[in-house]
Amino acid sequence: MLTKKQQELLRFIEQRLAADGVSPSFEEMKAALDLKSKSGIHRLITALEERGFIRRLPHRARALEIINRDTDNIGGLKDHDHDQPMRRGFSPNVIAGNFPTPPQPPETGALQDVVALPLYGKIAAGTPIEALRNHSEHVEVPAAMVTGGEHYALSVSGDSMLDAGIHDGDTVIIQRCENAENGTIVVALVDELEVTLKRLRRKGSAVALEPANAEYETRIFGPDRVRIQGRLVGLMRQYT
Repeated sequence: MLTKKQQELLRFIEQRLAADGVSPSFEEMKAALDLKSKSGIHRLITALEERGFIRRLPHRARALEIINRDTDNIGGLKDHDHDQPMRRGFSPNVIAGNFPTPPQPPETGALQDVVALPLYGKIAAGTPIEALRNHSEHVEVPAAMVTGGEHYALSVSGDSMLDAGIHDGDTVIIQRCENAENGTIVVALVDELEVTLKRLRRKGSAVALEPANAEYETRIFGPDRVRIQGRLVGLMRQYT
């Protein structure tokens, strides 16, 4: 059975194919369904494809085909079903609600799964600053980068981790945790006020936050002054 949004998208694609002979673009589908991002369209299209209502035609941009299906039988799609003529005006079964489906590929030729992570704002890789949390912002990252645990993203401000390959303006992917091994690059909360990205070093009860740039000094704190907020697991960089 289909969700309400899946049914709406199927109807919209069917109408555009009937009117123009060409399936709508992802931007047009996003606007028609009043969604905020194209990733939602990717999930809906993949769900329709998996359920045997549509298929993507290879090597052609914006090429979708509605498959002739018995909507009372949502089982496995037989190979010969793809060769049957398309039928207009069918009525798929619908269930209320818009249930989540697994993250799906971005609108490119690559078949790589992506997930949307909350972007909590800027983190200093120089002088610590308070993290700015904005739950309305998200960033899409490859799913393989965030296997296991809870993750979030931060924008890097500063150059104190330059020698570790982390540049000003990069987006770092963080796995949430409260402990990390020596030498791990972590998000550290200092005195419950300042958040910074540094390499963690421990010796006895002392906690050192070590930069990766000779122009910056290592800062040393007592154990009660530093809380680990997560560890670095990935990095994304946009070239302009």
